[in-house]
Amino acid sequence: MISELLIKVGMADLNTAANGEHLKTTGLGSCVGLTLFDPTKHVAGMAHVMLPSSSIAREAPINVAKYADTAIPELIERMLALGANVSRLQAKMAGGSQMFTLPGQTDSLRIGPRNVESCLMMLEQYSIPLISQDTGGNFGRTIELSSKSGTLTIRSVQHGIKEI
Repeated sequence: MISELLIKVGMADLNTAANGEHLKTTGLGSCVGLTLFDPTKHVAGMAHVMLPSSSIAREAPINVAKYADTAIPELIERMLALGANVSRLQAKMAGGSQMFTLPGQTDSLRIGPRNVESCLMMLEQYSIPLISQDTGGNFGRTIELSSKSGTLTIRSVQHGIKEI
């Protein structure tokens, strides 16, 4: 799914695409790549979410793309500006791995699973259905989303390439 119309989304970043452009992010370990797609307008959005909640933010002003609770509303707003409609949005996500396991590990170290949970809660608030996901495990992923078809391509060294 290599495209000359490729928009890169960095870590703790988000962006939108339309007109056949593709969104791509790399380095999803405990981070979640959350994607939204409007199949009628062919508008796509991707957020590379690092942490579950902006309540732990120490920077000012905060990077809204970094946290699930601020990235998803921002992504939706940007997609609406391109003609998307919240009632048509469909979500897919990948990542949320548990990259490190330590004996006696506390909940604060479960960043991957907590990122997934926070993204799911935000989607529920907006009544956006999650139609597919590839989350969990203990491996990294790279994802690419087509604004033409809404296909999410997931690449990992351990599991090869798959489309959802």
